[in-house]
Amino acid sequence: MKNFTHYNPTRIEFGKGKERNIGQYISEYGVERVLIVYGSERIKKSGLFDTVTKSLADNKISFEALGGVQSNPVLSKVYEGVALAKSTGAEAVLAVGGGSVLDSSKAIAAGAVYEGDVWDFFTYKAVPSKALRIFDIMTLAATGSEMNNFAVVTKEETKEKFSLAGPATYPTVSVINPELQATVTNEYLAYSAADIFAHSLDMYLSVTYLPEYIAGYVENILKTVIRTTEILLTDANNYEARAEFAWTATQALNFTTFCGVENNRYDTHFLEHTLSAEYNIAHGAGLSILMPAWMKWQKNNQPERFVQFAKNMFNVDGADAGIEALKQWYRKIGAPVTLKEGNIPEEDIPMLVEKLSAVVKMWGSEALYSKEMIRIVLENSK
Repeated sequence: MKNFTHYNPTRIEFGKGKERNIGQYISEYGVERVLIVYGSERIKKSGLFDTVTKSLADNKISFEALGGVQSNPVLSKVYEGVALAKSTGAEAVLAVGGGSVLDSSKAIAAGAVYEGDVWDFFTYKAVPSKALRIFDIMTLAATGSEMNNFAVVTKEETKEKFSLAGPATYPTVSVINPELQATVTNEYLAYSAADIFAHSLDMYLSVTYLPEYIAGYVENILKTVIRTTEILLTDANNYEARAEFAWTATQALNFTTFCGVENNRYDTHFLEHTLSAEYNIAHGAGLSILMPAWMKWQKNNQPERFVQFAKNMFNVDGADAGIEALKQWYRKIGAPVTLKEGNIPEEDIPMLVEKLSAVVKMWGSEALYSKEMIRIVLENSK
């Protein structure tokens, strides 16, 4: 294995009923005022909001609430949250929802203690070295945001979807109760599975050095996603399958799969952010479209890895057979695999190439993400 530094300060509270203890968990860190951030009003209809606020009250923690975070979180809602956190003297942000809610909460927590524009963190003009404490209760498994320091937000006016990450944006405590995720629709279960696959395969199929242990670790994550997704599509209340699915989502992007590897990249995520910013499609749907298309481009750069993937994941021979098997599995679970299936006009490819190239230029990564590479992947998505 190559040299590495692994740091992850997030405490996980996993299991049934753990959300009822959120007030206790927060009070252990001396916090007395929080801003609750959530998405739709479903958490009020389900009773989860009442459970959370009762736990806060029992532990003498006051709160303000901000709802309305959407599936692809937007900067305007972050600005709203930053203003509310500052005006109410919040000492922490409590996200109750999925990855979009938590990503918004991380940005709010960083922006609440920053004198400048929180967008500075997304354009790399500043690093979030300070933030309010971040707590969360996850109602959707997909992004792994509950155990990493990344947050992705879209600026509506420019349709730029960028990320921030800093030492202060790791959650302090993340609550994962798989029972709270049983109402996720089959559609979003499929998108979640595609997101976990991309977190894993972006690394597995791009790194120039992959220890055998990490390869097996990633393959086990993916096999677990396949097995549990197929169970949950027909039995949404299967707790064991739901629990394993939730934990694989966390493991796929808490940086343990990056240990000892060399030259990790986020190719499909980098490409997809522009798709979901431009067309407001679900992040996982964009990834299921792009992953097989990117694999067709990448296969000649890592031929042995692709053969290993095909054999170990789908018991087929050869890179092309492995790519096709993944594509058919996406179709089987209901995820789109072409631009047309994602309602993305093929005639927009030249425009998307230019938009992505502008992002690449900002990052200084033109050598890695050439216009030709971007065009080929998008053409493969047709």
